[in-house]
Amino acid sequence: MRDDAMSAPAASDDWRDGARAGVRAVSGALLATAIWGMVTGIAMVKSGLTESLALTMTLVVYAGSAQLTSLPLIAAGAPLWLIFAAGLVVNLRFVIFAAALQPYFRHLSWPRRLGLGFITTDISFVLFVPRYAHAERRGTNEQIGFFLGCVVPGWFAWQGGSILGIYVGALVPPAWSLEFAAILALLAITVPLVNARPVVLAALAAGIVAWFGQPLPLRLGLAAAVITGIAVGMLAERRLGVRRPAPPVAPGGQEGGDER
Repeated sequence: MRDDAMSAPAASDDWRDGARAGVRAVSGALLATAIWGMVTGIAMVKSGLTESLALTMTLVVYAGSAQLTSLPLIAAGAPLWLIFAAGLVVNLRFVIFAAALQPYFRHLSWPRRLGLGFITTDISFVLFVPRYAHAERRGTNEQIGFFLGCVVPGWFAWQGGSILGIYVGALVPPAWSLEFAAILALLAITVPLVNARPVVLAALAAGIVAWFGQPLPLRLGLAAAVITGIAVGMLAERRLGVRRPAPPVAPGGQEGGDER
């Protein structure tokens, strides 16, 4: 029995395997991420920020929706507290993301958790959580590697596009509808992810709330849409009885340890 156990192949828990899988998963979204970053970079320059200030903002803030929300307020000379409040409201969804990701990273030191939180993106959350939501073991090296494989290439794609937008922004004619191009790029990311009934219902609910919430101040409609979408998706999954496939059974009757 002991020899058999020692000779049985163990499930891989190498962070490099996870990182490679993460890079493959996020690769299709990198072009859209770069386009969104470029649009944000151009918007910063067009709003009146100097190139050095825009570069500092993209490196320090790293949050496209918050940046685009704050730019009109900065240009209008709004109070600092209002600018911070607007950015906080727009990014409230990351509080939800952090709560969902906490079981996977709570064993890390707080500087590492802070670093991961800083480079967390919507797409990395969407790719990570469905993959490991039902994992019996959380916080494995493979899971950390997968997350890093998603967020690190996304960071470089965003910053590369944003920096390009900052330094070519003055050359872009105002007639170019770059915002629409960014919307198309984001749709290219999100539409393939809507592949199950709970996800469809969540997307519809979030879209409806976001549409009717447009008049709300400080982009509160966006925060309401995120909360509504998550709530509807979870409720739909319970009501529709969506279940994950049974884990593979290893020889000897024991369940396999690789849950994906």
